Amino acid sequence: MRVPISWLGEWVDLPSDVSLEHVHAALVSVGFEEEDVHVGDVTGPLVVGQVLELVPEPQKNGKTINWCQVAVGPDDARGIVCGAHNFVAGDKVVVSLPGAVLPGPFPIAARKTYGHVSDGMIASTRELGLGDEHDGILLLSSLGLDPEVGTDAIALLGLDEAAVEINVTPDRGYAFSIRGVAREYSHATGATFRDPAAAVSVAPGDGFSVEVRDEAPVRGAAAVSTFVTRVVRGVDASRATPPWMSARLRLAGVRSVSLPVDVTNYVMLELGQPIHGYDLATLDGGLTVRRAETGEQLETLDGKTRALHPEDLVIADSTGAVGLAGVMGGARTEITTATTDVLIEAATFDPISIARSARRHKLPSEASRRFERGVDPRVSAPAAQRVVDLLVEWGGGTADALGSSLDATAPRSAISLGAERASRLIGVDYTSTEIVDALTSIGAEVVPAADGWSVAPPSWRPDLVDAASLVEEVARITGYDRIPSVLPVAPPGRGLTREQKLRRQVSSSLAAAGSTEVAAYPFVSSAQNAAFGGLDGAGGPGVRLANPLDVAAPELRRSLVPGLLEIARRNSSRGLVDLSLFETGTVFLPEADRAYGTESVPLGAERPSVEVLASLEASIPRQPRHLAVLALGQAIDRQPGQAALPASLADVLDDLRVAVRAAGAEAVFRQGSHPSLHPGRTAEVVVAGEVVGHAGELLPQRAADLDLPRVVAVGEIDLDRVIALADVELQPTPISSFPAATQDLSLVVAEDVSAGEVLSAVREGAGALLETVRLVDDYRGAGLPDASKSLTFALRFRSDDRTLTAAEATEAKQGAVRLAGERFGAALRD
Repeated sequence: MRVPISWLGEWVDLPSDVSLEHVHAALVSVGFEEEDVHVGDVTGPLVVGQVLELVPEPQKNGKTINWCQVAVGPDDARGIVCGAHNFVAGDKVVVSLPGAVLPGPFPIAARKTYGHVSDGMIASTRELGLGDEHDGILLLSSLGLDPEVGTDAIALLGLDEAAVEINVTPDRGYAFSIRGVAREYSHATGATFRDPAAAVSVAPGDGFSVEVRDEAPVRGAAAVSTFVTRVVRGVDASRATPPWMSARLRLAGVRSVSLPVDVTNYVMLELGQPIHGYDLATLDGGLTVRRAETGEQLETLDGKTRALHPEDLVIADSTGAVGLAGVMGGARTEITTATTDVLIEAATFDPISIARSARRHKLPSEASRRFERGVDPRVSAPAAQRVVDLLVEWGGGTADALGSSLDATAPRSAISLGAERASRLIGVDYTSTEIVDALTSIGAEVVPAADGWSVAPPSWRPDLVDAASLVEEVARITGYDRIPSVLPVAPPGRGLTREQKLRRQVSSSLAAAGSTEVAAYPFVSSAQNAAFGGLDGAGGPGVRLANPLDVAAPELRRSLVPGLLEIARRNSSRGLVDLSLFETGTVFLPEADRAYGTESVPLGAERPSVEVLASLEASIPRQPRHLAVLALGQAIDRQPGQAALPASLADVLDDLRVAVRAAGAEAVFRQGSHPSLHPGRTAEVVVAGEVVGHAGELLPQRAADLDLPRVVAVGEIDLDRVIALADVELQPTPISSFPAATQDLSLVVAEDVSAGEVLSAVREGAGALLETVRLVDDYRGAGLPDASKSLTFALRFRSDDRTLTAAEATEAKQGAVRLAGERFGAALRD
């Protein structure tokens, strides 16, 4: 929210020497976030000038320019070339002299053009940043101004205004208005606040037909709680917007369009109430608030024809929809320069309906931003009257008695607040006076009750729904700086669980091995879930979101691999082509034909019962924590004496081996298959005899579809399952001071026997003296029986309490040979 300082100062007392930093600091102290500052972007000499003489000069290109003599001060006339023709001698205009800088930036200098030296420029509305009008220059008489020649036009037109920008959180929609921000500044500083809504004298209208017909309310909520209409006749829509209003709108981030539109935007920013104006002559009968009919369409103000959804809330006349309620009006009833009679609408719509419509049609607007956060229902009538008053004053219109006023606002229930609740939750000893004063200052009605107070929240604070939210307001208003900073002492014997320690150990080990940890979005497309839907490669549908942030990614992920591939694609497109990535995170595995998210979440300050928690737990899908790794590009860069070594499946298998070992287990790899991975280059990851994941090279076509290199290796394991299968006490392993004994072992087995399974048998058969075992060679060729291979392992033996003899190491090796022979028919190679 951008807040022009002069506008803020109309409704709350500001210091005479107020600065942008002071306003920001005050608003930060009551919970807002500082975003930016905005100052006028017109600098330099910009003055009021009067045209003394203009001589039309036709040019060879068919264009006619005016050679003008313009007075810009006492005894100071300048020759200026101007291409506009909407002025005559004697008109007062805005002149930008050499050295001025207009929005753009557009620096002004004396320059030769059309055979003259133009010593400045006569400015138009658009060139000054006051609107889109560019058909001619700005005539000050059109604004009702007749200043002295040479007057500073920057101050005259409000181009020296400044604004602060703050971030407004979703629960504080009331602060999307000058009214709300002024009230908050008052809370922060104690300055006197004047409610702009209370300053409006409301004269309600009558006789205009408005009907609310909502047969299908969203979640049972009423479609509309207030709906006020007023009529202004005889409006001159072609009149210029007053410069002070244009300047404030521009600083607030809203462009000036036309007087009627600018007025509705101005009131919305001032009071927080979105306003819509209709060309009354284009309406057929009264208005009806209803849900869209099946197959109904609406051309909105942006010129697009939209297919409406039966849940969309629309405003309609007797011929059909004329606006998407709370989001955008329809083109058929748009106010144009030919409009004379204007119907003003100020309403309060159901926030959920408006939010869903805005997202469904990808049509966020300033109005929908406010409605979906909650609009004060008590400000509808003052806002409509404020628009009437401004159109009468600046548009030359006449207020008509025709209008309507519907108010179906339900009274808000009082909230019980215990006397000790605030102190107990916040940790500050608040007095009763402090609590009552804080709640009263935000507009709440506080009535003493047994053991506390009964508090009725103000109409502009829909976020205040329970005692905890009231306590938060007490803490905010009395000052966050009073809350002590105390580090809780952990009870003895607690801390990270075994699973948490192992997960951290896995991540630390992979990072130490040179991989980069990333975090991908958990939302994916249906196609991504189908391609990488499970560790078994079967795929399947994911849990579909009721209200996805991106319609292209409407499901929760069943695998981490799609997120890693997207991160790799984004980095590769930016020139980072050598990647080793990993992610740990939850995946969401729904059961077939099972509906999720059907249980309602209980609200309240107390912990739900065991039964309620169990019911909620059963209403969500299983969410195991997985680990996924990815490698592409060069594992080792080319350098003197070393050729480049491309990343491959071997790197991913090494990463998975490191991760499983860090979790306290050992991984075995055997031939596997997966529909999205290269046949023959896919492995199953086995821990304690159970398949816990897969790894392989991405199919070349899938890699090409993602604009990735031909070779992309990925792997994924169920980390929760690996940790459950691990047998580790999380104690440091002592380092033996005794020397190691090393031996090699070559075994001949059938070609279809997995090397990983043989390695596991060797490890098991060698017993406790075996420290490490590695596969160092896989030979297939001459000297071996047909359909067989020779696997060579490097064995290292060590004891914690003695130096091993060669005989002891050989005996342990023979144990490995015996077990491999029993399981796979392995024989020592001659």
